[in-house]
Amino acid sequence: MRRRGVSLAPVAAALAAVLMLLSCSPSAENPSEASVSPTRPPAARCPGYPAPACTGVPPGTRLTPLPLTEEGAYRVTVSGTVLDRVHIAGDLLITARDVKISNSQIDGIVLDSYAGKTYSFTITDSTVGTAGRCQSMPGVGDTDYTAVRVLVRGHGDGFRDSGNNVTIRDSYVHLCSNPGDHSDGIQTYVGGKGLVFQHNTVDQRDAKDITAPIFITDPRMSDVTVTDNLVMGGTYSIQVRNVRNRAVVRDNKLVDKSWVYGPVDTDCDKVDWSGNTLVTIDKDYRIVSTVGPLPCTG
Repeated sequence: MRRRGVSLAPVAAALAAVLMLLSCSPSAENPSEASVSPTRPPAARCPGYPAPACTGVPPGTRLTPLPLTEEGAYRVTVSGTVLDRVHIAGDLLITARDVKISNSQIDGIVLDSYAGKTYSFTITDSTVGTAGRCQSMPGVGDTDYTAVRVLVRGHGDGFRDSGNNVTIRDSYVHLCSNPGDHSDGIQTYVGGKGLVFQHNTVDQRDAKDITAPIFITDPRMSDVTVTDNLVMGGTYSIQVRNVRNRAVVRDNKLVDKSWVYGPVDTDCDKVDWSGNTLVTIDKDYRIVSTVGPLPCTG
């Protein structure tokens, strides 16, 4: 995808942003700020596969707008920062370690690599992107992050892995595309070790300029696990190639006849492939029927 730079604002603006951030983060002096309304048990949000109704910002959550600190972005520079129940009307640029985002709306992208350096974060119960536009950039990236119950919309790419230790679980991606895009649900690009992509839903049926819901082909990737996902759309829906060491693709569900060229394009002799099936679903992403087993082809 095309990557655009972020221009820095004056130091005074950055300092003001840090002060604003501290005022929005939960604190020991005011423990009530750490509560989220409504409180939902994590396992109870999605009874089946992830869907729009049970991922992203929980219904009823009150969000605090954060002013942008850069041109089109809000930048985090303090390690251990907590962003809870906030609305960022632009990109979220993370240039600090161990940042935590929860119950929040980010209208642009979430990115933790900048100026040749990478950082780390977790994002849970949050919505990335808006329904009214399509951005070619990935919704969430790049390295050393965990995403749980995240809803990604309005992006050509959902998640990007460009490093080590990326875990994506229980999340929902609805993809779009602009002319010239190569839309993907999860894409590895200059990747690394330890990708886990587990129990997610990726819907690429409405995108036109596409590659795959699962596009893991970077030869620098190693130790990849892709399990129990529901995917649909793409030229080939599941593409897992060139992975070093261990590659596991198990128990995934692929919506029958939703692809353009074929369901699978994978290094079958190098991948631990089992339990994958073709299914039909209803409008709420509930499985209606099992068509049959999904064999590995490539």
